[in-house]
Amino acid sequence: MSIFASIWRKLNAPVTDWSGRKVWIIGASSGIGAALASAMLEQGARVAISARRVSMLEGIAQDYEHALVVPLDVLDERSWDQALERIDREFGEIDLVVFGAARYDPRHVWDLDLQKVQASYDLNVVCAYRAAARLAPRLIAQGHGGIAMIGSISGYTGLPRAIIYGATKAALQNLTETLYLELAPKGVSVYLISPGFVRTPMTQANDFEMPGLMTPQAAAQAILKGFARGLFEIRFPTGFANVLRLVSRLPYRIRFALLNRVTRA
Repeated sequence: MSIFASIWRKLNAPVTDWSGRKVWIIGASSGIGAALASAMLEQGARVAISARRVSMLEGIAQDYEHALVVPLDVLDERSWDQALERIDREFGEIDLVVFGAARYDPRHVWDLDLQKVQASYDLNVVCAYRAAARLAPRLIAQGHGGIAMIGSISGYTGLPRAIIYGATKAALQNLTETLYLELAPKGVSVYLISPGFVRTPMTQANDFEMPGLMTPQAAAQAILKGFARGLFEIRFPTGFANVLRLVSRLPYRIRFALLNRVTRA
């Protein structure tokens, strides 16, 4: 394939039919993960839902015949072993894994708590590596399937009060780009999901205006549309996310002036 043909081809194989597909969503007890699980189940997928809060997972699963509750503490290696044994027993091969476990802790630099910094990096970044290390060899051996990482548009550029969360999501974006370069040639799809503000338990504590605020259900539909289009990065809401992406590409002198004016930092 010529470089020009590769530039214009779809980065992932489009997925428009979820009937019978086997999906594992990690971080599915609430928010985007829970909404995406419900949306996929309603379209006929078999969905394993994982998190630490088992009672919340059971609340989701009770409405769907093909939902499978798989308890998982992503910080615990033994918990991964147990979860993967269950997935192997029930599913065998996996068509898609969505990693959405995350911690959100808005802070200013003058109010940093290094224990919270460590906790955020452990969950948002180190556990994403743990997922990749465990799942990539399985997907390569299958020769098909995919892995999606839920990042954030806050990873595009430095932002006030995002000194912890934004930095972890910037790391996750870089990780996912590298996963694509290494896994796509082996037949494995890789997706970076970049939400803006979504009405979830994590954002309830925000005391500032959240442009383009979406419901988890709207976010789930945006993700499904991204899979159907064969995108690598699925970003939403489109307008706000695209503007921030553009701003992140500007020279620092212009970027900082714009962000200082908009955020009143």
